[in-house]
Amino acid sequence: MAHDSHNIVAVGTSDAAICAAVNAVIEHRGGISAANDQGEVRTLGLPIAGLMSPADGYSLAAAYSTVDAWVKSELGCVLHAPFMTLSFLALPVIPALKMTDLGLFDVGSFGFVDLELYSK
Repeated sequence: MAHDSHNIVAVGTSDAAICAAVNAVIEHRGGISAANDQGEVRTLGLPIAGLMSPADGYSLAAAYSTVDAWVKSELGCVLHAPFMTLSFLALPVIPALKMTDLGLFDVGSFGFVDLELYSK
């Protein structure tokens, strides 16, 4: 649910967990997903254009709450809204640093950040 490009945005602490979460999103034809290092995965599938669901709002809200609670309790995420945070990290029209398919973009200076400066 990455605005504007609607690519998959993934973060994590292990390649295996990231791959499991991304594969679950692909399998469900869109949505949100989280995985731990033991291979457990929680997913809210959004199969209509990868952004919507034919399910009713009450079912979706319950499913979202379940995944959100699991991310906070099982994975230790301290963000109030982790999935919304990731979603808006990819929206390159609002300040400040944003993730794009072309790299990290600084909205304030309207240019890409040279990551090699930070890797040394």
